[in-house]
Amino acid sequence: MQTKDKKTLTHTFLELVAVGGVTGIAAGAIVTTFNILVHEGEHISRNVYAYVRENPAFLPLLFLALVCTGLVLGVAVNLSSTIRGCGIPQTEGATRGLVRFKWWRDLIAMFSASLLSIFMGLSIGAEGPSVFIGATAGDGVSSLLCRNEMIRKYQITGGACTGLAVASNAPLTGIAFAFEEAHKRFTPEVFICSFFSVIFGVVTRSLIYGLLGREVQSSFASYQFHELPIYYYSFVILSGVVCALLGVGFLKACLLSRKAFEKIEHKDKRFTYAIRVMVAVLLGGSVSLIATGVMGGGHELIESLGTFGGILQPTTELAFGWSLVWTLLLIVILKSFITTVNVGSGIPCGIFIPIIAIGACIGGVLNTLWTGITPNMKPYCDLLVMICMAAFFTTVVRAPITSIIMICEFTGSFAPLLPVIIAVAISYIVGEISRMEGIYEILLEEHKKETGIHERAVREVYTFTVAKNAMAVGRDVRDILWPGNARVTAIERGEEHILPDGDTNIQAGDVLTIVCKTEAHAKIKDELEHILR
Repeated sequence: MQTKDKKTLTHTFLELVAVGGVTGIAAGAIVTTFNILVHEGEHISRNVYAYVRENPAFLPLLFLALVCTGLVLGVAVNLSSTIRGCGIPQTEGATRGLVRFKWWRDLIAMFSASLLSIFMGLSIGAEGPSVFIGATAGDGVSSLLCRNEMIRKYQITGGACTGLAVASNAPLTGIAFAFEEAHKRFTPEVFICSFFSVIFGVVTRSLIYGLLGREVQSSFASYQFHELPIYYYSFVILSGVVCALLGVGFLKACLLSRKAFEKIEHKDKRFTYAIRVMVAVLLGGSVSLIATGVMGGGHELIESLGTFGGILQPTTELAFGWSLVWTLLLIVILKSFITTVNVGSGIPCGIFIPIIAIGACIGGVLNTLWTGITPNMKPYCDLLVMICMAAFFTTVVRAPITSIIMICEFTGSFAPLLPVIIAVAISYIVGEISRMEGIYEILLEEHKKETGIHERAVREVYTFTVAKNAMAVGRDVRDILWPGNARVTAIERGEEHILPDGDTNIQAGDVLTIVCKTEAHAKIKDELEHILR
């Protein structure tokens, strides 16, 4: 016969399966719709920019449209400050209880603002906004179902994972995102909710595609892989080092860009952000006129670099008729420049795929160098592009497991696994030596400062006696998903006073003292009650 503890735990898991499934359906439907419109928007914007390049008389009209876009985006950012930036940092904050969504307002604002930016041909990806949109959809489902604060966080996580999985056609990457980026820990509850959300979200995406007569394809089908001989692994190591150093430089450029935009001072802060957005939009449009390869997130750019991608034709063709290596170098410079501008300005944008695209172009440049040294390297060029993508992404984001899983899912092959692991390990070590956090963690801290979350937070002390049937019973402190900023500072167990660490096991009857710096006292208390009572 089941004990009451097991029944309580089973009930919680079944609840997470149910709400995870509903969250996946809602987030999957909304994010799929968003990505279909993004695909159409990128196609239209490429044709428009190509026409303007051939007919310069329309340049004034294009820049007038960019100015209007800047004004609209400025208004959107002022109405919903949560949509500033790429969306993933705010989502990570929401999964940890540090950022609060107004889900319907934020969902509509990010959906519209990101779509408008992509329609205007800016260098913006769909993955970051998709994560944000999925997270707000999860928050909305939780509100409509009247779930408690603890379940709400799991649903936000599930929605975010679904958004990434649907946008990138990479379910495992979406699930890995929950552990490595969103919460930076593994718990059964996070796994269950994110797993079922992703499964239902991907199935929903497939059903919608089927109804529309669309085919779900692998992310990058133009790449061909061969097993890399061991004596060529020196090129893998060199590629990892180069991408890591360039990734550190890219991170520092993003920080410098933010400082530069912060110097645009004005008494009215709303006006300041409107100027930031306007500058980013005009610069983005200008760069897209120079090179179509810089437009959008970079899916077509990455695809064009594969063996069967028709290298740089026509998606990245430049007006100058340059050689492949110089074309790629210019695209790396322009894509990096405009991505750092987007990060600095706070324009609603996605930088997930742009970061990967920059890494792919670095791989293309390095391939020219490596094949010049050893012509026999040519059959392995596709593999080295993927290695550079993973290495650059790892340095910038600090998510090695996600990088490895992502590359295998993107390519549908395990052939790159060992060389990718080696390059990722090297780039991660170099990133750690630089003592810089991942870009999403940096941007989350900046978001909390800009929106005043730090200033409004007050130190609260909570004391709870752990109930017999509580979720926390029998678990180590590190294995429990506590509210954001919450720390267990003391445990009283009968006459024993314990100074807990991550390995301390919680037992029924323990009296826990928990300290948390928060601006939402009632919500934190509600969440702790569902964990400990």
